[in-house]
Amino acid sequence: MAKSNSISSSVIKRLPRYYRFLGQLLKEDVVRISSQELAKRMKLTASQIRQDLNCFGGFGQQGYGYNVSDLHEEIGKILGVDKNVGAILIGAGNLGKAIATHINFGTRGCELIGIFDADEKLVGTSVGGIAIRSPLELESFCAKEKPQLAILCIPKTSTQEIADKLVNLGIKGFWNYSHYDLSIEHENIVVENVHLGDSLLTLTYRLNNL
Repeated sequence: MAKSNSISSSVIKRLPRYYRFLGQLLKEDVVRISSQELAKRMKLTASQIRQDLNCFGGFGQQGYGYNVSDLHEEIGKILGVDKNVGAILIGAGNLGKAIATHINFGTRGCELIGIFDADEKLVGTSVGGIAIRSPLELESFCAKEKPQLAILCIPKTSTQEIADKLVNLGIKGFWNYSHYDLSIEHENIVVENVHLGDSLLTLTYRLNNL
């Protein structure tokens, strides 16, 4: 298996898609699948699939293909779906509430354990059974519960300041929806910036260039 820091981001970004497609195959009671069949379903090439999986050990058998259940489980382990990392949500506006309510964190290696918002009208109410807390409670909460991941659904202007504070409180990863391209000047911190507007613009470009 290649070292994790030597694996390209494009390969890593395809892993969740493999996991999702293999999960669907399990629901269809498919026991095994060849790289050619999987490639056809995923609109990739068989060689691309083999190259991607070889970064993590391969897993297939010549003449047999891939055992769907085994491969799904192995990719899940690579993605860390069995880790149950504690996550906190900063910002309980419409987007934050939607994420807290509709994302199945448990199947993605996380557990949402805390929600924070500066709006005093929201503090004390709950979303998805989790009470919304004041940011003033962040330090004590993180010291006790030790979350590692933060989801940011906050104004762009305050993102860097809050992120720096969270790093000092032990946060290691950020799922950032703030429209601010977060750049953490700390070692061993990972960031996934999510720009929904950019995704829509990509779609409209493709639509206008059919």
